[in-house]
Amino acid sequence: MATLDSKIPAGDIAQKWENYKAHQKLVNPANKRKLDVIVVGSGLAGGAAAASLGELGFNVKCFCYQDSPRRAHSIAAQGGINAAKNYPNDGDSVHRLFYDTVKGGDYRAREANVHRLAEVSNSIIDQCVAQGVPFAREYGGLLDNRSFGGAQVSRTFYAKGQTGQQLLLGAYGALNRQIAKGTVKMFNRNEMMDVVVIDGKARGIITRNLVTGEIESHFGHAVIIATGGYGNVYFLSTNAMGSNVSAAWKTYKKGAFFGNPCYVQIHPTCIPVHGEFQSKLTLMSESLRNDGRVWAPKKKEDAEAIRAGKKRPEDLSDDDRDFYLERRYPAFGNLVPRDVASRAAKERCDAGYGVEAGEAVYLDFKYAIQRLGKDVVEARYGNLFQMYEKITDDNPYQTPMKIYPAIHYTMGGIWVDYDLQTTIPGLFAAGEANFSDHGANRLGASALMQGLADGYFVLPYTVQNYLADELHTPRIDPAKSADFKKAADEVKGNINKLLSIKGKQSVDSFHKRLGKIMWDKVGMGRTKEGLTEAISEIQKLRVEFWKDVRIPGDANEMNVELEKANRVADFIELGELMARDALHREESCGGHFREEFQTEEGEAKRQDDKFLYVGAWEFKGIDQEPVLHKEALEFVYCELKQRNYK
Repeated sequence: MATLDSKIPAGDIAQKWENYKAHQKLVNPANKRKLDVIVVGSGLAGGAAAASLGELGFNVKCFCYQDSPRRAHSIAAQGGINAAKNYPNDGDSVHRLFYDTVKGGDYRAREANVHRLAEVSNSIIDQCVAQGVPFAREYGGLLDNRSFGGAQVSRTFYAKGQTGQQLLLGAYGALNRQIAKGTVKMFNRNEMMDVVVIDGKARGIITRNLVTGEIESHFGHAVIIATGGYGNVYFLSTNAMGSNVSAAWKTYKKGAFFGNPCYVQIHPTCIPVHGEFQSKLTLMSESLRNDGRVWAPKKKEDAEAIRAGKKRPEDLSDDDRDFYLERRYPAFGNLVPRDVASRAAKERCDAGYGVEAGEAVYLDFKYAIQRLGKDVVEARYGNLFQMYEKITDDNPYQTPMKIYPAIHYTMGGIWVDYDLQTTIPGLFAAGEANFSDHGANRLGASALMQGLADGYFVLPYTVQNYLADELHTPRIDPAKSADFKKAADEVKGNINKLLSIKGKQSVDSFHKRLGKIMWDKVGMGRTKEGLTEAISEIQKLRVEFWKDVRIPGDANEMNVELEKANRVADFIELGELMARDALHREESCGGHFREEFQTEEGEAKRQDDKFLYVGAWEFKGIDQEPVLHKEALEFVYCELKQRNYK
């Protein structure tokens, strides 16, 4: 078993990051021009990292598979970004944000990383305001804040219901400035196909030009993976259709450990599934839980009547409505963390109180409109209401929204140390692509915070610390390197293998079948029996995929089906690892809910004496079981206890 060195600096937690920065190795301006950095991904984490490293003077190559960095999935984040500014003067602090994040993650995150995240959160807001991000403001001119799940203070900064879009435009502007200066070279419509490891260090990547099909090689003294999460392993999720795990998965197969793959987040406020032919799901922002009240019918006969179209939700009086989050969790009410709210909705629906084919509850703004007026509600959430009405043809000002939990975010990812460096030296992972900050459940409005923290305020220090020892490493010409040629040939061989199958089943048909296995057996509720079955079923699906998948077209052209096939092949392998990780972790924590391990009240029941660690998996071969490594977690500043939101 390998020793996982998290490289956490010594000293008090409030001083670790400052001490790190005070003693890190530096590269002088003239030498920075001699060093090349590759950034894969151009969302908030990748775009911010590329812009920041370019501003420092490094030579940066940034890659994205979209036609523009503005297409990154970060744009879809709606509700806001957390920071401990304490503008409302309601008791917030860096320590409280740190504590809420550790508690919200059900005590399965590394304390030092989370505290650093809370520390730099305030700098993120300053940076984004300087970029011109149009955050909402309150009457006195200060930036406004609203509440989000898992906190009793208002610390979420927002730009109506399009915060991710505005933050991404800020990062995109910073990135474009560096492109114009020549420090960053942008490669759009290029997908990373493999990482090149030479003498044990990451030295570059192999890419495929998605327009021409050309396989290209790129050298870098360091490589940063910032390609988001893997929620689309479930087929139906709130992720963009193109979101995938492939870049991260290639690093796993080259030696980077994969941390906590079973930790996925089910978001409680998604528009319910509407049919067999649906290809993705739409999220309604968690910010709606500020003013919307979640409820289900109290009586089964009312739920049945609504499902049959004989009643409408407006017909039920308040006495016939079960505001179950407020009933079960009076201290937090509708603002409990996402995993808690999701399980509560599932419990009501499983018990027969659901609407919309039995798989939905209501998010009702009648009470907010009565209290605040329609104009105020429209000013806060108008674009979200408009989106909901366009999709469902229901007016949420008049009738409650229907919501149900859906796959949204992945807390697991590439294992990284305090420097955000993987087990492959020179290979870093940022944002949702790594595992580091959220434990078993992410609090709302913390994804944007982590992505920008990693990109703007962590990697510029930690990557430079690594590169200080790489000054004497000469640039490698990929055209003259046997290692680059071998990696490129392997990529071409894999593509040719896929195209040569010429089977009868479409890529999407395999993806759908994988998604059903994952949702049914590695989804909201998990059991030993179901997970064991899932592993076997996924293994059989993988064999069938490589025998009978049909991919039309050619390799040397734009070929969307080939793109999808590469990604689905990786999803199938990942799905098996997720099931293995969930099977070995015989406890419930955060979004990982083993039905055998729950309290009498149906809450997640941890086993801290057995599972107080990060599970980091090492790849050993396609048909070989991966090896589990453990990074012990220590809680010095946050007391380990059963989460309580009552």
